[in-house]
Amino acid sequence: MRLQTLADPDNPAVSDYRHLTDVALRTATEPASGIYLAESLRVFERALNAGHQPLSVLTTPRWSDAVVALGEKFPGATKDLPVYVEDAKMIESITGFNVHRGTLASMARPHLPTIESLLSSATTIVVLENIVDHTNVGAAFRSAAGLGADAVIVSASCADPLYRRSIRVSMGTVMQVPWTRAASWAELVQALHDQNFHLAALALDDQAIPLDVFAAHPPEKLALILGTEGEGLTKQALDSADSVVSIPMHGGVDSLNVAAASAVALWALR
Repeated sequence: MRLQTLADPDNPAVSDYRHLTDVALRTATEPASGIYLAESLRVFERALNAGHQPLSVLTTPRWSDAVVALGEKFPGATKDLPVYVEDAKMIESITGFNVHRGTLASMARPHLPTIESLLSSATTIVVLENIVDHTNVGAAFRSAAGLGADAVIVSASCADPLYRRSIRVSMGTVMQVPWTRAASWAELVQALHDQNFHLAALALDDQAIPLDVFAAHPPEKLALILGTEGEGLTKQALDSADSVVSIPMHGGVDSLNVAAASAVALWALR
């Protein structure tokens, strides 16, 4: 690691860290430039554990010793890694917000596996269709990691699991759970059926099977499909499902937030 300071907050060396509060800009430019941002030392460590390559680190003096200690655990990945140590005010002028967690790392995006390779050794898959809220994506990944799903597949228009907010909410588990993005729904369904997965759509439907009934005799290979926050699953997704499953509700509440529903369903199907 090479610890250094910046004389000028406009230095192009830290351009990866600019405009972090502009969601639309970041979600467009980060994948295009092949990077993502790991926020906090814990998430940075998870990224290194996953074998992801760091490009630079931006941190405060308070956290610099911990960053160096972490680099000593991963000498191959962090050799000659530039670490910019600045006070909190300087970092806020660069990023546009107060970085409470003290450390940001710019990481090279890993190459995503093919759907076929992801499914080859899996028995429980979570499929996220068109979920646009990064918080919900991150929470679903945390449920998948904590409750035993083997992998996650996101649809073409689903929010980016490697966006900073998704990573933060997931507590870094987006680096832990194998995942990939499907180019099209038809391609995904074909791949799942080729690997003998049963597609279970979690949705509201008068004919839906209650989750506890479905979980009593689950299929050997299961793809649990979860839909977007407002409209739920598309007709295309429902039509491709082998079963429609619902969580029985009480108190006049018709459904749970998609992130909470993922946790309930995965716990029941664990």
